[in-house]
Amino acid sequence: METASVLAVCRVHQLLPDASSVGVTAIDKRPAEGPVKVHRLGLQGDIQANRVHHGGPDQAIYAYSQTDAEYWAGLLQRDVPPGAFGENLRVAGIDATSAVIGERWRIGLDVELEVTSPRTPCATFQRRLGERQWVRRFTEEGRVGAYLRVLKTGSIQAGDHIHRIFVPQHGITVGKWFSEPDVESMEALKDADAEGQIRLQQPEFSKKFAALQRQLGL
Repeated sequence: METASVLAVCRVHQLLPDASSVGVTAIDKRPAEGPVKVHRLGLQGDIQANRVHHGGPDQAIYAYSQTDAEYWAGLLQRDVPPGAFGENLRVAGIDATSAVIGERWRIGLDVELEVTSPRTPCATFQRRLGERQWVRRFTEEGRVGAYLRVLKTGSIQAGDHIHRIFVPQHGITVGKWFSEPDVESMEALKDADAEGQIRLQQPEFSKKFAALQRQLGL
């Protein structure tokens, strides 16, 4: 069994012009050399240009799995190096999309992170990749990776082991909630939040709960 580990710690290389309302994007992430400090709002030296849709304590760090990157590399016939999808952590031996919402990872000696939500692809992501209908394709494949909040600060670097130190009993994964949300999943997440097992990202989940209820006529 492969040991879960960090392949690369990526932070913004430079702000790039973008057609969004903000005018720039920080999606250009590249691997950092050596240890990188982790603060409550993410990696030292990293920023989010559009903080309405990215960043904040519930989306402090974005993790993407090497197996999914390799899948896309084969499909797109191009390299997908660490940071290419705007991720902060390229990880191996652990499937970020299959992580249970609320599960916790210890990375290295100090850092603890909690899985909060899936990544929702946007037009900036599509422009960055330069692939036609990328948002639709990325959405349909469901290999979205996971956002995480920082529970304990410290430093991390490439090669650090990742330990899953807590997995909630509700069993709803990031991928399930992104691709196949349903009433049972919604209720399970609400119950886990009420019981203190997890702390749901707000207002993201409130919006999705409301949309799901409207869709199902509840």
